[in-house]
Amino acid sequence: MACAAARRVEADALSVPSGADRSEQRRCARGAVRVGETSGESGVRPVLREVADERPKRLRESHGPERTLAPVAKVEARRGLSEDQLRSFLRDMLLIRRFEEKVEERFRAGELPGFLHVAIGQEAVAVGVCSALGDDDVFASTHRAHGHALAAGIPPNELMAELYGKVEGCSHGYGGSMHLYDVDRGFLGANAVVGGGLPQITGAALAFKLREQPRVALAFFGDGATNIGTFHESLNLAQLWNVPAVFVLENNHWAESTPRWQHSPIEDFTQRAVAFGMRSVTVDGQDVEAVHETAGEAIEHARRGDGPVLVVADTHRLVGHYIGDPQVYRPKGEQQELRATQDPIVKLREKLGVSDDEWEQLDRELTQEVEDSVEFAKNATDPAPEDALKNVYA
Repeated sequence: MACAAARRVEADALSVPSGADRSEQRRCARGAVRVGETSGESGVRPVLREVADERPKRLRESHGPERTLAPVAKVEARRGLSEDQLRSFLRDMLLIRRFEEKVEERFRAGELPGFLHVAIGQEAVAVGVCSALGDDDVFASTHRAHGHALAAGIPPNELMAELYGKVEGCSHGYGGSMHLYDVDRGFLGANAVVGGGLPQITGAALAFKLREQPRVALAFFGDGATNIGTFHESLNLAQLWNVPAVFVLENNHWAESTPRWQHSPIEDFTQRAVAFGMRSVTVDGQDVEAVHETAGEAIEHARRGDGPVLVVADTHRLVGHYIGDPQVYRPKGEQQELRATQDPIVKLREKLGVSDDEWEQLDRELTQEVEDSVEFAKNATDPAPEDALKNVYA
């Protein structure tokens, strides 16, 4: 019953659905044991230690006509996330990592069609933001969509089947890696066009406002997208119309393969919001707890009708732009240094004090879950040739 409630159906495009929250969707989608939990049987002790409440101070800026500083939203004081929430985040982040590593392996083996871009190193942004969305909210992704999809509750079996182009895929084989979508779970789609989801999300947020629905629309995009016309058009209209939208910039410092200093005259991307009088905030994108709380504040700010928010998550892409990217644009040794110091999964594991034995058990569980998804995808149904003519409107 809970799983059925969690599967929202938007028959009227973006009509009001019923249903459980996204945490319930994740439990329904995977049904797996989280770190430190057992399936009701004896054996494994919890892996978490007491977590100190030492979240880093985050910049919150309000850029109105006079550019005065103010909190991004007036929210009830938070006491930090519970051990169960952090444990769930760690599991979700590691699942995304193992899934993308397996996807890269299968792509190199020639089993996956099309193009493939992974977001290894950016898992904390995906999990922190998607876990803050409400059950009726929607979001749009980029060409690096696997992590967002998994964090939103799409089961690994359905996602892997989609990458293999099978009918059982979350998009029934029509999407593939760069055009994933699952409207029932609030995922309005990935986009191969840089910044392509921005106008889509502004439009969805406008629909919510006109229908007087307490829903939020959120767009993920990269730093390179801040230079395109639709970025400025979307933020301008969102602020002008005061719609419930949140714009999440995953600032991995490489617009595909171009450093910031070669494509942007400013270093602080929150300044992009100044021209629109839009609120903006920056957060450490390698700290999933900070991301979750910052995203939650921005989302609730928008939901209350206080206007859209630009969230700049400073993160690190620990891999190339595409599979096989030689990364000649990176300074020598940078990638190795970032992997050693900026891995968000390692950071959270160390914060929680997870032992080697406990970590290995979790890793085995998730590795097997991903292996099972590959087998599921390989044995799934190939679309019929005539299916290529379905859903064609022009």
